[in-house]
Amino acid sequence: PKQHDTTQLETMMKMLRLLLICVSLPSSVALIPLIDGGKGVPKLYDGYMNGQIAKQARTAVGKAIASGKKKIEVNFPPVPNVEEVRFGTPLNQKFGSTVVAKQLAVPGGYRPGSSVSRQLIGFSNLYWAKELAPSVGGLGKRVSVLSAEQVTYKEVKNPGVDFVASLGSGGTRGDASMKRGDSVIMVNPGGEETWDRLFSTYGSPSSPFVVMNNAYSTTYGLGNKRGLLPQ
Repeated sequence: PKQHDTTQLETMMKMLRLLLICVSLPSSVALIPLIDGGKGVPKLYDGYMNGQIAKQARTAVGKAIASGKKKIEVNFPPVPNVEEVRFGTPLNQKFGSTVVAKQLAVPGGYRPGSSVSRQLIGFSNLYWAKELAPSVGGLGKRVSVLSAEQVTYKEVKNPGVDFVASLGSGGTRGDASMKRGDSVIMVNPGGEETWDRLFSTYGSPSSPFVVMNNAYSTTYGLGNKRGLLPQ
């Protein structure tokens, strides 16, 4: 019970991180609460189902970009009950079937043995990337997504971005490819020591570069050592 309580507390703390945006100013750090059409903080798990977390995340990233930040880190649990995703809890299944598979237009949807059920975190992060894309791309800018997670990309019929592929693809998939100047969302790209190289390869000084839901941290909490603004 103690270990379970600790895990739940850690999850709640991660969710709380999503609800504040830290904007670095020349002489101070300001915390701006995100209120985007909702009344107060969304319930811990309802926010996954009703789009409230997506609204909060878009607002956070949009405010960061509007303040002049280009390199941004976003980190929150990609699915409810993330610590039990291997077992497929009812909340996992509900989120996978009613939100992820539906929004990404996965053929056949979420069902036992399907790609989206077996690769729920990977598909869920593509859903979150789709939700962040309007804020990351702004007006008229292309958005490309590269993910280090296992995903059957050909089943994502509605990615909501201009390009999506695995991180190991080199920025090409079939006849499609990333373009110089794209806004970029990197899903779980790995150790922070690789971020500078990834930015040099795929990023652009004039476009947002977002590291989303990286599973590895060297700071054991909010922030990173590469200068990316944490959300």
